Amino acid sequence: MDTSTSVTNSSKLQISQFILMGLPGIHEWQHWLSLPLALLYLLTLNANILIMITIQHEPRLHKPMYQFLGVLAVVDIGLATTITPKILAILWFDAKAISLPECFAQIYAIHCFFFMESGIFLCMAVDRYVAICHPLQYPSTVTKAFVFQATGFMMLRNGLLTIPVPILAAQRNYCSKNEIDHCLCSNLGTISLACDDITVNKFYQLMLAWILMGSDMVLVFCSYALILHSVLKLSSAEAMSKALSTCTSHLILILFFYTGLIVVSVTHLAKKKNPLIPVLLNVLHNVIPPALNPMVYALRIHELRLGFQRMLGLGEKVSM
Repeated sequence: MDTSTSVTNSSKLQISQFILMGLPGIHEWQHWLSLPLALLYLLTLNANILIMITIQHEPRLHKPMYQFLGVLAVVDIGLATTITPKILAILWFDAKAISLPECFAQIYAIHCFFFMESGIFLCMAVDRYVAICHPLQYPSTVTKAFVFQATGFMMLRNGLLTIPVPILAAQRNYCSKNEIDHCLCSNLGTISLACDDITVNKFYQLMLAWILMGSDMVLVFCSYALILHSVLKLSSAEAMSKALSTCTSHLILILFFYTGLIVVSVTHLAKKKNPLIPVLLNVLHNVIPPALNPMVYALRIHELRLGFQRMLGLGEKVSM
């Protein structure tokens, strides 16, 4: 291990890089997963870029709902790009080594983008709540300034509160094992290699999850409970259907996102019995939503679908 360790002033061995082993238990044939993963990444980039361009160029899409969707597209690209290229490098070129600063930077980026996705889902839920439950107040409440302030608050919240995660990880002493049974630098997977106590790291990780993800999830489902209560009071079935159609796509993705998060958390407890399942689910939960989000919105939102068709030059065919 002479290339991956160095002697510190305290005469203890301190590793200088980690080795990402990939998916545990299937190292021999995991390279076959590179093709679907690469296609998924290309789909993520192209679909989300198309959403951003369409929203930018279509005046009728210059509304808060679509502006939040554009922010979500940026977050999805950031999350996928933080994770997928390194995984593909491992699968294609066996580039398993990653320096400690790069690993801690990836930990920070994953946390930021992941919590940002949850925060934007909350903003979109609030947008739909005001639009459906308080329609007369919507134009004056949910404005462009509101979108800018809400997005800025989420960026500031997530950026600042996640800083201690990589800092605490970097303060640990890594003196023996440097092999991580994962495709990416997960915080818990990384600090589990430390030779000293990691209680503070685990406590802050748990506290952060409850404060950010927990509060977002509660507020999101409270918003949709109030929306459902308001919709059920409508006398017209047509009005009820129209109101629900404006938030169905949001609800589908929100349920998928938080359900996946709960499943990943639960399966992590069974890691010792089958380490492949939590690692694989963790990877999928980070790469599938960025590709799934634009597809669901494209299929469910009529105005956005028409914008895609005009951008792709299909407007004439549609009008015929």
